[in-house]
Amino acid sequence: MTSTPPPTPAPDEPDSAVEPPAPATADAPDLVPLTEPSEGVPEVVVTEAGLRDVITAFTAGHGPVAVDAERASGYRYGQAAYLVQLRRDGAGTALIDPQALPDLGALGSALAGTEWVLHAAGQDLPCLAEVNMVPGRVFDTELAGRLLGRERVGLGAMVAAELGLELAKEHSAADWSTRPLPQAWLRYAALDVEVLVALRDRLHDELEQAGKLEWAWQEFDAVRTAPPPPPRLQPWRRTSGSHQVRDPLGLAIVRELWQVRDAEARRVDISPGRLLSDSAIVAAATTRPSTLAELTALRPFKHKAAARRSRLWFDAVARATALPASDHPARRGPASDTLPPPRAWKDRNPPAARRLDAVRLTVRTRAEELALPQENLLTPEYQRRLAWDPPREHSTEGVAAALAALGARPWQIDQLAAPLATALHAGPEDGLG
Repeated sequence: MTSTPPPTPAPDEPDSAVEPPAPATADAPDLVPLTEPSEGVPEVVVTEAGLRDVITAFTAGHGPVAVDAERASGYRYGQAAYLVQLRRDGAGTALIDPQALPDLGALGSALAGTEWVLHAAGQDLPCLAEVNMVPGRVFDTELAGRLLGRERVGLGAMVAAELGLELAKEHSAADWSTRPLPQAWLRYAALDVEVLVALRDRLHDELEQAGKLEWAWQEFDAVRTAPPPPPRLQPWRRTSGSHQVRDPLGLAIVRELWQVRDAEARRVDISPGRLLSDSAIVAAATTRPSTLAELTALRPFKHKAAARRSRLWFDAVARATALPASDHPARRGPASDTLPPPRAWKDRNPPAARRLDAVRLTVRTRAEELALPQENLLTPEYQRRLAWDPPREHSTEGVAAALAALGARPWQIDQLAAPLATALHAGPEDGLG
C-alpha cells in the first residue's frame, strides 16, 4: 500500500504510511491473523482478454471498490505501478500487471462512477493516473484516521485497531518490478485490499458520529484533484549533504554528477541512489579528484554499481572542473517563491517571525480542541505563508479570503478564520503588529 497533497505529508520513500499493527494489550483482545484472501490468491492478469473479464466482473459488482498499487520505489527510476490490486463485493479480487497492460483506461472508465477506497491515496493516485485509472470519488482511509485523531494511521495499525485483524506488512518495501512475482508477495498484495472496504465503512460511521464526515469528503476531494507538483528548479541542489560544498567549483561538480547520474538512472531504469549515492557526489565535490584512480579510491565510489561506472563519473568531474568560472553555479539557487526557513525569520523579518508564533499557537490550540493533527487542520506551508504575507485587513473575512487563496478547504476556513484574525490583529505591544 503506497501523500497526500497538503495537508498530509507525502514523502518520497516507499510505503511511508505502512506501520506494523499495534500489539495486543490487556485492553485489546488478541488480533486475528489475516493470512489468506477469502477466495484465495487470484492469477495476475497480463492479457487483454483477462482484463476484459475483470472489467465485466467489476462492472457487475456493487458498492465501493478497494484499490491499491505497488511500486518499486528505491529500485526503479520513477514511481510507476508494477501491480494494481482491486476488490469489490460481487466481483472478488483482481491483481493486474500494469507493465504488461500499460493502459487500464477501460477499467478506469468502467469504475468512473464508483467510490474508490484507497489508503494514503496521494501516494497511489499519480501512478494509477499513468495507466489511465482516474477516480471520480475517493475515500482515503489513512486521511480518515488522521481526521479522527488516530496516532497510528498505517494500514496494518488501522486494520488492527478498527477490525481486530492482524495484517502482515513484511513485503511493503519489496522490489515489485521482480518478475515473476513470488506467491507470498501476491498473497500480501491481495490481502491489502481484502478488508479495505470494511475499514472504510467503520471509519465512515465514526467520522459521521464525530461531525467530521463533510470535512473528510472535502479532504478526499482535495487529494483526488491535486495537481502534480511543479518541476523543481535546479533539483541537483537538493543533493543530501551538498550544504558542505561551499565553493562554485564544488557546486559545478555536484551539478554535473547529479545530472549524469539522473540521465543514466533513467536510461537503465534504476533508482539514482542505487547507481551513485549522494555521499559519493559530495565526496567528489569536496576532494576534486584529478585522476580516475583518485576518484575510485574514495570510499563511496567503491560500491559495486558506482565502481562499474567509474569512468562515467570521472568524466563528469573532469567536465565540471574544466568549466570557466563564469559557468559555475551561484552559491544561492534561483529566486523562487519558496520562503526562507523559519529559523531565519527572526533576522530577516522579525514581525513575520512573531506572527508565525501566533499562527502556530492558534492552529495547535484549535487542533487539540478538535482532536486532530495540526497539519491536517492547516498545512504548515499555509501557516508560514499567512504569517509572512498576512492580509491587509486582519479581519475574519480578510483571513478567510487569504486562506482560500492559499488552497485551504472550506471546513478549515470555518474553523480558523476567526481565531487567526484575532491572533493577527494583536497590537504591537504583543509583538504581532
